[in-house]
Amino acid sequence: MKRFSILILIVTVLQMAARAQQADSAVNKKFSLHFQSTAIPQYHFDFTSPYQGNNSLLPHEPVRASLTATIFAAFKFAPHSYIVFNPELAGGKGLSKTLGIAGFPNGEIYRVGNPKPQPYIGRLYIEHRFPLSKKKEQVDNDVNQVREYTNKEYISVLAGKFSLTDFFGSSIITHDPRSQFFNWSLMGHGAWDYPANTRGYTFGAVVQAVFKSWALRYANTFVPTEANGMNLQWKPGKAIGMVWEVENTRIFYKDSAHNADIRGGIFWNKAHMGSYADAIAAPGTPDVTASRMYGRDKWGYYASYDQAVGSFHYYLKGSWNDGNNETWAFTEIDQSLSAGIQLDGDIWKRKDDKLGLAYVSNGLSELHRTYLTKGGYGFLIGDGQLNYGKEQIVELYYSLNLFKHLFISPDYQFVLHPAYNKDRGPVSIVSARLHVEF
Repeated sequence: MKRFSILILIVTVLQMAARAQQADSAVNKKFSLHFQSTAIPQYHFDFTSPYQGNNSLLPHEPVRASLTATIFAAFKFAPHSYIVFNPELAGGKGLSKTLGIAGFPNGEIYRVGNPKPQPYIGRLYIEHRFPLSKKKEQVDNDVNQVREYTNKEYISVLAGKFSLTDFFGSSIITHDPRSQFFNWSLMGHGAWDYPANTRGYTFGAVVQAVFKSWALRYANTFVPTEANGMNLQWKPGKAIGMVWEVENTRIFYKDSAHNADIRGGIFWNKAHMGSYADAIAAPGTPDVTASRMYGRDKWGYYASYDQAVGSFHYYLKGSWNDGNNETWAFTEIDQSLSAGIQLDGDIWKRKDDKLGLAYVSNGLSELHRTYLTKGGYGFLIGDGQLNYGKEQIVELYYSLNLFKHLFISPDYQFVLHPAYNKDRGPVSIVSARLHVEF
């Protein structure tokens, strides 16, 4: 009965979204409504596994699947003022309970205990923009964006619940696991331990300044009360997340067919973290959670370069954090380098299709790897011992547009040294993503 009710809700929302898009003919609108649903089944073939720990990827297991559904509603309630509301539903199981690979292969799955679909509020925030000039541009009806003729240069202030990756560390071709690469360390910057609850959302404020081809951004947000936890807190001086970013969108090219985007960011988080050094120094098997205290921090940086030359796109990106204290929110990666390409389907006369290929290399700090070597566990990885090697992942996907709003994407990922362990793997993972959007 519950599944039937969910299906009825999805169908109803689809009909509402379709009507909204058909009626959207005026230049300026006050309301935008969109919908998405994504299902991803995944399977990995058996691999070499001479030993296992509490957080190891299992060498044998059945197909695991995830499901999400999201309503994207945006309302312009006053001049230059907007409210965004995104109720969401998510459920399913990740491979090995979403453990055993730092660059986990499914960006749509979360480390929650209950696999049944659960409704929650993903985003709910208010934004106001202060124009910096009289320059105007047309923006189309899109996800969390109303169709309007609006100021091109402005300062934006927003507050509420959101994902930091909505505004920071974005990429044209490797950002959204619902339509692009699946892997966690490809959809974002792997070493940016961005503040969020288990589902990837936080509370806070974001300030953006957009002027000509430049954008400056700053965010101040809540952090989890415990590593990868659902509850959030904000305590100045003790528990807080901050990130600064600068972006240039026209550094080399100045037309829509040949463009480039370059970004750089610095982040700094403080929380009730444990210290790897203290855990290693304690007698017995190290346990980083036993050394937790307020005021500990983690800082780092990221940078990315995206370029489009007609239907050919490529990107380069890297990120780093100090790796002194325990990973707190995203995933156990302290250094990450990645590169990839995307080909648009109009090259082979399938304009809504795309083909993507990417490579990522993830690493750990010396303290972090020593902690795992001595038998310690993080919230995501830990084999009980470690023969360290960089975790390296190659991903290949093809997004096929079956109908106007329906896409299916077969995907293959090859993981060398899962969880940084040369003794285990390599792992071959196959997936199929079914995605509908209106």
